[in-house]
Amino acid sequence: MTDDDGCPILHVDMDAFYASVAIRDRPELRHLPVIVGGGHRGVVLSATYAARIHGVHSAMPMTRARRLCPRAIVVAPDFERFSAVSSAIMEMFRSVTPTVEPLSMDEAFLDVSGSLRRFPSATAVGDYLRIRIFDEQQITCSVGIASTTGLAKIASRRAKPDGLVVVPRHGVTAFLHPLGVEELWGVGEVTAAQLHRLGLRTVGDLAHTPLSVVKRALGPSVGARLHAMAWGDDARMVTPRRGPDEPDRSIGADETFSRDTDDEAVVRRELLRLSTKVAARMRSAQVSGRTVTLKVRFHDFTTITRSRTLRDTTDSTQQVYATATQLFAALGLQRARIRLVGVRVEGLIDKALSTRQLMLGERAHGWEDADKAVDRAVTRFGGAAVRPATLIETSRP
Repeated sequence: MTDDDGCPILHVDMDAFYASVAIRDRPELRHLPVIVGGGHRGVVLSATYAARIHGVHSAMPMTRARRLCPRAIVVAPDFERFSAVSSAIMEMFRSVTPTVEPLSMDEAFLDVSGSLRRFPSATAVGDYLRIRIFDEQQITCSVGIASTTGLAKIASRRAKPDGLVVVPRHGVTAFLHPLGVEELWGVGEVTAAQLHRLGLRTVGDLAHTPLSVVKRALGPSVGARLHAMAWGDDARMVTPRRGPDEPDRSIGADETFSRDTDDEAVVRRELLRLSTKVAARMRSAQVSGRTVTLKVRFHDFTTITRSRTLRDTTDSTQQVYATATQLFAALGLQRARIRLVGVRVEGLIDKALSTRQLMLGERAHGWEDADKAVDRAVTRFGGAAVRPATLIETSRP
């Protein structure tokens, strides 16, 4: 019996993915503190480990990151390159097993149960992927191997950077129980604080607390799930997706203003620009959706979201924008200083499966035809060929 017997689940996570891809063709930056992110008002997308030791982490405001690591080199993100590398890696995973569930551009679950005729063990699969990713993409990854998805995700975190950790079936509690409760997948700051108030600091503390107490503190569903995970029980299966070109379940975009603004006209122009961008991406992916979500972040980083579900699915720029502006108007903000706005469409389905009932007296041709004409012009002449008049003289915030 080997340590990975009965452990068919892999969690493969790239190490500092965006930073690694951004500097792989610049060897002079390899051992320096590098931050990948937007401008002065943006946030950190990723950082090399040389920057992380100074406290820099993803989603941190760039101003704070620069204070923590003033010698850091800031590199602008290249999302086209990130997407190409991600697609190649996901295809590599699917060459090993069809049961691959991407969680983001840089991590995925794999169920290799059906691959053990080709490979002697799950560990052999993990080693193969680590070697091949480095050989083909010149970046490293960390691999967690376990009997469940939750354990595999924790194991990959413990393997960072550039390592592999196996959680044997016979050693689950020995691995789990000394860890802090925040290590469990799904335990964020709020849940961790609730557990700490009960005096539960480690996973072992949580496991040995009566289930009724945990349910009362966290609610029946969350309490039962986390209590089971504390004993290594996790019913979540790896859910395969069709491929790297599968449409996202949602498509969105957001933008941070160069200065906090309380000008409603400025906000509405930005919502138009974002709605145009989101709807164009939906039409390119040949999907449509029913739920439009507005995100607003204020000067103190407080963030709110509001959503509206439409009667029919849509990929219309005009309808996405109209819904976003209605959601914004409903907030009733009075001179509130806004830092960021975002627009997202959720509940996406294949456009070929969507149907739309015309309203009585409605024209058979309208915004949909206009959007198609715009898309054709943009494809032929570039992104600036056709755009709303309101945006022509307005530079990007």
